[in-house]
Amino acid sequence: MNRRQLLRCGAAFGATLAAGTPAWAEGKPIQIIVPFGPGGSGDISARMLGEWLTKKTGRPVTVDNRPGANGIIGVEAARKGPADGTVLLLATTSTHLANPSLFKKLPYDPGKDFRLVGSFGQGSFYLLVNPSSLYKTVAEFVQAAKAEPGKLNYGYFNATSSVSSAMFAATAGITMTGVPYKQVGQAMTELMAGQLQVVFTDTVQGDAFVASGQLRALAVHSGERLKRFPQVPLVRETYPDFDVSAGFLGVAVPAGTPVAIQQQLNDLINEAVTTDPIKSRLEGFGFTPHKVSLAELANFERTERAKWPKYVAIAKLEVQ
Repeated sequence: MNRRQLLRCGAAFGATLAAGTPAWAEGKPIQIIVPFGPGGSGDISARMLGEWLTKKTGRPVTVDNRPGANGIIGVEAARKGPADGTVLLLATTSTHLANPSLFKKLPYDPGKDFRLVGSFGQGSFYLLVNPSSLYKTVAEFVQAAKAEPGKLNYGYFNATSSVSSAMFAATAGITMTGVPYKQVGQAMTELMAGQLQVVFTDTVQGDAFVASGQLRALAVHSGERLKRFPQVPLVRETYPDFDVSAGFLGVAVPAGTPVAIQQQLNDLINEAVTTDPIKSRLEGFGFTPHKVSLAELANFERTERAKWPKYVAIAKLEVQ
C-alpha cells in the first residue's frame, strides 16, 4: 500500500470514528453473496447478519444466493466484486477449506483472493435416514451397508457433506454410492422419498425434519450431545476415531479490501455474533460463536485447510 492509499484509508477511518458510521457503508448498499441455496445454516446466518448490519449502518443489505459447482459460482462472483467492503462472501468449509483439495484447477485461491473478517462458529451435522428404514442405530445401518456393498446411496451437495459421508464410510469399513445434488433441499426430498438411504447435513437444515419425525437422526457429529435432542448419540460413541472438521461458517471480503475496512467489519461481526438474538440463534444451531480477531481467523484458515488433503486421501475421493 503506497503513501497516498494509506492517507486515504486513514482519512476514511478518521471520518468513520467521527461520524459513528463505517466508511465502507457510505453511499452504496451492501451485498452478501451466499454460494449455496436458501435454507441452510449459512443462508440463515447471512440473513441475520444482513439485518444486523442494516440496523447498525443504516444501509440496505441484500443476500444473494448463487448456488452451484460446490460454491465456486458464488465465490467467483464475490472475487470479481469491488474490494471496498460492499460485497461480502459467506465463507464455508467447502469454499475456503475443502475445495483446494478437491479441485485440480480451482479458479480462485481462498488464501490469496480473500480475507476472512468474521466467524459464526463451527457447527454440527446429522446422519439422517428415512424413518421407515429398518435401521434405527448406527450399528444397524453399518450392518446393512456391509451386507450389500455399494447398494446404499448417500446424497451430497457440497464438500462438507461429501467428505463427511466418505469419511464415515471409510471409518466404518463400508462402501456406499454417492449421489450429487445442487442444493441440500433436493437431497432431503429424495431421502424422504426413499431414493437415498442416508444424508449427512448440518443440524440447522436437519432440525425441523428430526423434530417432526419426517427423518430419523441416527447420530450427530458434535462435541457433545445436543441439548434439544439428547437421545441422539454422537457418531464418536460408536466410532471414537471418526474425525472430520465440523462445518465452518464465516464472512470474507476480496483480498484488496483496505485493512481499516476489514477491521471495521471484524468489529461489527464480533459484536453481532456475541449479542442476542443472533448469539442465541447460533447456539441453537449448535455453533459456538465468539469474538475472533483478523489474525486468529487467518491462522484458523491456514491450519484447517492443511487438514483437507488428509481427509480426501482417507475418504479416497477423486480430485476433479
